[in-house]
Amino acid sequence: MSAHHPCLRKAAAAQAIPGEPEPSTPAPAPAAELIAAPQRSYRLAERTRERYTAVQQCLARGLSRSAISRELNLDRQTVRRFANATCMEELLGRAEHRLTKLDPYIDLVNRRWNEGVTNAQTITCELRTLGFTGDVQTVRRYLKPFRMPGTSRCRPDPHRRKPTPTAAAVPKPRKISSALLTHPDRLTEQDALIVKNATTECVHLEHLQQHVRTFAKIMTQRRGLELPAWLDAVEADDLPELHSLAIGMRRDLTAIINGLTTEHSSGAVEGNVTRVKRLKRDGYGRANFDLLRAQILLAA
Repeated sequence: MSAHHPCLRKAAAAQAIPGEPEPSTPAPAPAAELIAAPQRSYRLAERTRERYTAVQQCLARGLSRSAISRELNLDRQTVRRFANATCMEELLGRAEHRLTKLDPYIDLVNRRWNEGVTNAQTITCELRTLGFTGDVQTVRRYLKPFRMPGTSRCRPDPHRRKPTPTAAAVPKPRKISSALLTHPDRLTEQDALIVKNATTECVHLEHLQQHVRTFAKIMTQRRGLELPAWLDAVEADDLPELHSLAIGMRRDLTAIINGLTTEHSSGAVEGNVTRVKRLKRDGYGRANFDLLRAQILLAA
């Protein structure tokens, strides 16, 4: 979801663009400000961009990952993560799309700001009547990019401000992922709309939803014999994030098919193994076989 979230943001921005003006009508100058929301700068996101650029440059020079680790003074696992990333968005998901308490109220904050209410404390008080539990600093941090330089926070000037996005806020990747992984019959009306909008605006997410729904049926209805066809469909799509899953499943495909087909479970065996380990720990691991056998029989 993090890798394809820009598709949804671009679609939301395109919806906020006003219609093409007539030839005799000059295009409004601040139109770009209406659709381009200033991105909040996160220190973690800035560091991630710098490291990703540095790692990719080293790879272009032909350096190995071990050499990159020594040159950039980074752990090999960190270098591996940056080297395997298909795009920057895949790494910036956690840094730039963190869930906050303000997320459910973003559209209301944008509307009140555009109406001329620029005092963060006033907006916060209004949000608290609707169930907002955050503090005023959360609202101030969100509105800060929209204030003109030199504007006083204590006495904000309603005329010295940038307009906030007029389009509805795009849900965070984690929210969309949760909706995609929920059974369709259990989706709320809002989550169903989130899934519909996401799959409509991005063909990759539409294919992802189909794969998720198909695998859910294979897993819950024990249709393991359909798993090879599902893996073929996954590998045929342009979804690198699922390709690694398919590769891992093919390494033990027979066992996975059996697990998704038969009614038998290894849960009882695992439970007995756990019980034996507990009895061994009771003897501090020093009990001989005869004593351990007696303890197991008596415990049964």
